[in-house]
This record gives sequence, structure tokens and C-alpha cells, in this order.
Amino acid sequence: MQIDRTDIVISGGGVAGLTAAAAFGTAGFRVLCVDPSPPVTDAEDAAADLRTTAFLQPARQLLDEAGLWSRLAPHAAALQIMRIVDAGGAEPEPRIVKDFIASEISDDPFGWNFPNWLLRREMVARLGELPTVTFRPGIATTSVLTREGEAIVGLSDGTRIGARLLIAADGRNSPVREALGIGVKTIRYGQKALAFAVTHPNPHDNISTEVHRSGGPFTLVPLPDRNGMPCSAIVWMEHGENIARLAALPVPEFEAEMLARSAGLYGPLTLVSRRSVWPIISQIADRFDGERTALMAEAAHVVPPIGAQGLNMSLADLRCLLDLAVANPADLGSAKMLTTYNRRRWPEVRARVTGIDLLNRASMLGAPSLRDLRAGALNALYSLAPVRKTLMKAGLGMAPTKASEQA
Repeated sequence: MQIDRTDIVISGGGVAGLTAAAAFGTAGFRVLCVDPSPPVTDAEDAAADLRTTAFLQPARQLLDEAGLWSRLAPHAAALQIMRIVDAGGAEPEPRIVKDFIASEISDDPFGWNFPNWLLRREMVARLGELPTVTFRPGIATTSVLTREGEAIVGLSDGTRIGARLLIAADGRNSPVREALGIGVKTIRYGQKALAFAVTHPNPHDNISTEVHRSGGPFTLVPLPDRNGMPCSAIVWMEHGENIARLAALPVPEFEAEMLARSAGLYGPLTLVSRRSVWPIISQIADRFDGERTALMAEAAHVVPPIGAQGLNMSLADLRCLLDLAVANPADLGSAKMLTTYNRRRWPEVRARVTGIDLLNRASMLGAPSLRDLRAGALNALYSLAPVRKTLMKAGLGMAPTKASEQA
């Protein structure tokens, strides 16, 4: 059977895979990106991904290099302040409110928030502008055979593609990772998340707010106004049985529970989208490299949606891969390149997965005494300016400056 050849095959056309295709295509590599499901690019589509993604500061340069930032910027909701609210007292009311302010460490916002369906729309449009990129939605990866010089990828339409580098961006149940026999360590919390959008009378002032009580954080992330009203995306994490109950509530009862769980910070919350349910796990692959293959994004690691870490860790994977490829294009997909990629990314990702796991467990605490302990820890950490600034920089993935190291 004939084998067509290219530089890079990207298996997976989610936000991470599409960004990778745009970045490598803009850098001049020949790229084929495939995904079994066509991307949903309309918010009203029943299959639309209603979650949002916050691109943190370091992502902007990568998006700009990929030719994506100019498309995305008009739709951005800037994140100037990250607010942590502890509402773990006897009543669901704010008892500790701490603001982490971007201007303490940078002239830029912490990041910029976008609906996932809109990201897909703009990214697919960008791929259409790149002559070296082919995007084939509705086509799945069905087989992987690797050898020293290339990876042979079998596709669901019967074609076979030879690539110098295969990038697995095909999700937490990655078929490519399984084909290579790379194991994973998975932590299950018994949690799920509801994702949806709301309007509210009180302005969000570009503040991303995490309200902690029990079961997991209730996070409100700024979106552009909707029908003249302030609008936010919400991710509500709770124990699985409670999420099932909440998802089935009639809208008036659901809105009443939202108001209580949000501690009334934004006033009455009005549901303006459907509710979608997502499982919560932590996961990390045993390694991020295989012969002629790199794992990135959820094929490599999965974390609970805390602190906007998930996709930004994925973009750090891409940043590393892209830098290695551009520095030595002749070495694309070699054992040396991929070993270096794994060495640079795996330990850093493992540390973040561990840290986010601890934060999630803290957010789930139900016993009043443990919730009091959590509130005290938040208060103590926030009160130390050098610690607060270091935590903000670490959350963004920024290298500490000498001044902050000495502070």
C-alpha cells in the first residue's frame, strides 16, 4: 500500500492539537492533523464544548508566533485578578477573600479567557491559511508502527502516512499512547464538574473567582458581556452524586443552589447555556516520548481544572517541542530530540500534577475543622508578600527573578 509522507502527524484536533498544527505549520513544517470528530465551532450546537480556557501570560508569545493571537485577541476577556474566597463557615458566606493581583508581578493580565468552541473556530480558520498544513476532521488514527527513521500512521480512511514525528494530542485515553504501550498513573477523586455560563447583575471586573467550601472549587471566570449583562463561565466541582443531582434540577432550583454556592458574590446567577458534565481525574503518563513519537496535552497529563493549569501545561509541552524542532530541523523526531523533550517536561509536569492534586484535595475538605485549617493556611500564605508573588509566578510558569529569590 502506498505511503504518503510528511514531516509531522498530529493525532488529535482539540485546542492543543490545533494550536500545535498552527505553530509547526507557521514555522514551515509540513503538518497533517487528524481527529475523529469534526470540531464544533458554534455555541448553539448541542455538542459544543461550553467550557472556557484561560491562556496565561507565557502562552501569548506562542499564540502570536502561530498566527493565532491576532484572531483571538478581539474575543479575549482579560484576567487581571485571581480571587480566592473561603466560604467554609457554618453558612455559605465569604469569610476570607484574598486577591492575587497581576500588576504586582507584571504589566500584563494573568491571562485571557476564551470559550472553547470559539477557540476551535478561530484555530481551524488559521489552519486554512497555512499552505503546509492539512486538517482532516472526521478521520481517526487506527494504527501506529514506528521504526528508527519514521512513524507509519494508519488512518480510518485507509490511507497510511509516514512522518518524521508523530505527536499524540488525542486525549486522556490516547490511542497512540496505548499503541506504544506507555502506561499511566491515574488518580480518581469521585468528583465531577458542571460547566456552564451565567449572567449576573454585579460586574466581574475581569476577576476570576474561586469559591471554596466543600466538594471542590466553584470557579467563575470572566466572559464578555452577554445581552448587556455581565457574563461568566462557571466550573462547579463536586462529588459525583451531587453533580448528578444538580445537573438534573429544574432551572429555578438550580439557580437557587448556584446563588448559595457562589456565596452571593455576583448577585443572582441566571443560567444562559446548557449544563455539561465532566469527570475529574489526575493522570500522568510514565514517559512523554516513544520511538518517533511525543505525547503532549491530555495524552501526557490531566489535572483538575484549578488555577488554569491544564491547557497551559499543554502549551508548555508544545513550546518545548517547537523550540527543539526549530533549533535543529534535521533532527526532527530523532531519539535525541525526544529524549531531551521528556527530560525537560516530565519532571516539571509531575511536580505540577502533585501540587494540583494537593490543592484539589484541600478544596474538597468537608469537616469544619479542616475547612478552618484551609482558611488559616490561605490567610498565612497571602499575608507574606514574597511568598504571594512567588506563588503567582509559579502559577503562570514564569521563572523567578533574582529579586524574588532574594525577597
